[in-house]
Amino acid sequence: MSTNTPEPTPLIEAPKAKLPLIIGIVVAAAVVIGGLAFFLTRDDGSGSDLEKVTLGVVGADDPYWKSYQDAAREEGIDLEVKNFGDYNQPNPALSEGELDLNQFQHIIFLADYNVQNDDDLVALGSTATYPLGLYSSQHKSLDEIKAGETVIVPDDETNQARGLVLLQKHGLIKLTDGGTPFSTVKEVDPSSKVNVKAVQAAITASSLPDVAAAIINNDFVEDAGLKFDDALATDDPSDPKALPYVNIFAARADDADNATYKKLIEIFQNTEAVQDGVSETSGDTAELVKIPVEDLQKSLEDTEKQVRDAR
Repeated sequence: MSTNTPEPTPLIEAPKAKLPLIIGIVVAAAVVIGGLAFFLTRDDGSGSDLEKVTLGVVGADDPYWKSYQDAAREEGIDLEVKNFGDYNQPNPALSEGELDLNQFQHIIFLADYNVQNDDDLVALGSTATYPLGLYSSQHKSLDEIKAGETVIVPDDETNQARGLVLLQKHGLIKLTDGGTPFSTVKEVDPSSKVNVKAVQAAITASSLPDVAAAIINNDFVEDAGLKFDDALATDDPSDPKALPYVNIFAARADDADNATYKKLIEIFQNTEAVQDGVSETSGDTAELVKIPVEDLQKSLEDTEKQVRDAR
């Protein structure tokens, strides 16, 4: 009788420990979640995690504004530079909250705006004093300007007065009030050598073919294809009496102590690329200045009083 030996029972493999698998799943999930969070929160260049500030200017195409924006971004500020083509637009835009700051005007211009509009915008920082020049496409010197010809000046009251004083200094006109920061074309003596007409500042340069000469604001010189060296005459931006003509950052009164805005002014004044750009854009005519804000505000208040008294 044969004996059948039972086949050995197959061994059942013991269950593998699940803990390493669970850990692996958790780690993988963490990596995915972490990566997703990175892409959702990283700065993609839009400034989404930077403090946003909107600055109004006239002449945003000047290259130094890009240098300024780059320097501001390094300090955690996303600076939007908004361009205006007319000097009469940035102050109302600031007052109404469309802008956080503007930077296009000198102290006298702001003083005149505040008085006329019963506003209280404040001077927050200085930039530079720019000379105001007389240009011509018909004449190479002041002596060539003939009696009875027409010279144009900006129609905004502050730059108009400054231009008129310059014309008087060089013997082209005589002002019946002697020449003040508030002189207008009404004060031009009829016996003056030339006739004077006021037009919008932005079109003084384009009007050159039709007149003997024009007072052209610094912002519009190069845009008109002119060079600063072409000026027949300029005033002196380094003159101590020129303080009311210092260009400034302006803000709403409630923001006079805003730390971010003050930081932006420090960046503008202390960034070499910005300062060099301002000089280059002005044809090296700008007088770069760092004036204490207290002095700027005092000059603004004093000038506002003069504007009221002049009215």
